[in-house]
Amino acid sequence: MIRVLLVDDHAMLRAGFRTILDSQPDITVVGEAATGAEAVAQASALLPDVITMDVQMPDMDGIEATRRIIADPAVGAAIAIVTTFDRDDYLYQALDAGAAGFLLKNAGPEDLITAVRALAAGDGMLSPEVTRRVLARFSSTDPAPAPAAPAPMRSAASATPGPGIPAEPLTEREAEVLALLADARSNAEIAEALFIGEATVKTHVSRILQKLGARDRVQAVVLAHRMGLA
Repeated sequence: MIRVLLVDDHAMLRAGFRTILDSQPDITVVGEAATGAEAVAQASALLPDVITMDVQMPDMDGIEATRRIIADPAVGAAIAIVTTFDRDDYLYQALDAGAAGFLLKNAGPEDLITAVRALAAGDGMLSPEVTRRVLARFSSTDPAPAPAAPAPMRSAASATPGPGIPAEPLTEREAEVLALLADARSNAEIAEALFIGEATVKTHVSRILQKLGARDRVQAVVLAHRMGLA
């Protein structure tokens, strides 16, 4: 079962989310929180797999709550920011805080269910449109030059490890997986494209994040574009 914590200061919205998610055989809502502080406490106590997080709440906003939850190594939940505002500043702050996805409250029930399952499976939850916005923002503010080809990935052993500089070279298969991540593919879609199992994809993604020094899939996508893989 996918264990979900709902965080929103509107009780009716939480009730609606609970009804939608509890109707699924593989999802169960284990708790609710109405404030950011409650979210931090509930995440620590309940150890959910996925958290849906509102942004504007009393006493602590969802961005700060996300940052604190992600900083707790005992929790390990994937967080989706859910808001009524399609604002770039919320998107970037959420991703910077460690959120794994971004969902608008006017999305349909199936979108919510799909998002929860995707996050539980270790996938990101950014649509190609949102990914393009993220890439545009990073490319306009990142002063680092972009390599013309992916060759630096295989010759960076002498470079100082850090974001975008692999601590050890990526394998050919890892490079293929990274290119598909940059195309906003899910783990299932990558597995289908490469004729491998989803568990193998997850292993490759974990190794890619480790080698690149990337915090999450979104940062890995940004680095993939900088390295000319996308």
